[in-house]
Amino acid sequence: MNTQRKIVIPGGSGFIGQVLAKHFVKQGDEVIILTRGATKEKDGIQYLQWDGVNLEDSWAKTFEGADAIINMAGRTVNCRYNEKNKQQIYDSRLFSTEVIGKAIAACNNAPKLWINAGSATIYRHALDRPMDEATGELGTGFSVDVCQKWEATFQRMETPNTRKLMLRIAIVIGREPGGALEPLMNLVKYGLGGTQGKGNQYVSWVHEHDVVKAIEWLMAHEEVTGIVNVSSPNPLPNKQFMKTLRQVMKRPFGLPATRWMLEIGAWVIGTETELILKSRQVVPGRLQEMGFELQYPTVKEALVEIIHGDRASQPVNA
Repeated sequence: MNTQRKIVIPGGSGFIGQVLAKHFVKQGDEVIILTRGATKEKDGIQYLQWDGVNLEDSWAKTFEGADAIINMAGRTVNCRYNEKNKQQIYDSRLFSTEVIGKAIAACNNAPKLWINAGSATIYRHALDRPMDEATGELGTGFSVDVCQKWEATFQRMETPNTRKLMLRIAIVIGREPGGALEPLMNLVKYGLGGTQGKGNQYVSWVHEHDVVKAIEWLMAHEEVTGIVNVSSPNPLPNKQFMKTLRQVMKRPFGLPATRWMLEIGAWVIGTETELILKSRQVVPGRLQEMGFELQYPTVKEALVEIIHGDRASQPVNA
């Protein structure tokens, strides 16, 4: 008989947080989400209000004896990088990570594990070779600087009784609303799902089920600490990614979008072309070395499951 676990997910109201929360509820676990929204209980999940800045007992007490704290807090990067938004992107990540560290340090019965969900965009624009944890080269620019400061804040928080893992997560694709795949599917649906930019930029991706599976696996393997890439081992060029998406959606044709078209489109919808044009060629070196196997290692398998698959018949197992 499985023992109920206690999982706290700061910032768990977003795309990945909801995928995780629903999974843990199905496992019979106690799930608490720290949110800027109202305190409530819904679908077996307890939502507690916090501001991601100040240490308050109302939420910090939930850390006592927790099996895992999985930090998903952070303002979306799907926006224009003006000074106001950039500051919010920094603050929402750095302040929340710091206050979580303080809450853990103050516990009498410290959580077993603290996972901070970072980003694989920390690596440089890579057309030439894959980037793993051991040999990957860090990039430059705003997004990379956010990731570096985020990781540095996490590393300096002293939690001697709590194991720490920093995940560098690739673009997560799945059915849950609000994910990265949704706008791409809409483009394909309306005949606009062709190559974006030159199309040679790599897309590093991971199925939402495999994010859950990796986190379950890492929770079980108590010897693992430090930085872990969470991605498919098979990144592929944008041209191939979009072609596969069109095939799975049974749309033979998609108009391509040049860089200048993307610049205009990004301005209109309030986002940045970097999210599409940066070449992310990230691979899960440590997970593979330790014997972890993804359920959906290729993009075609992943897209077929998301678009056509029967989710109820495919439970996630670590």
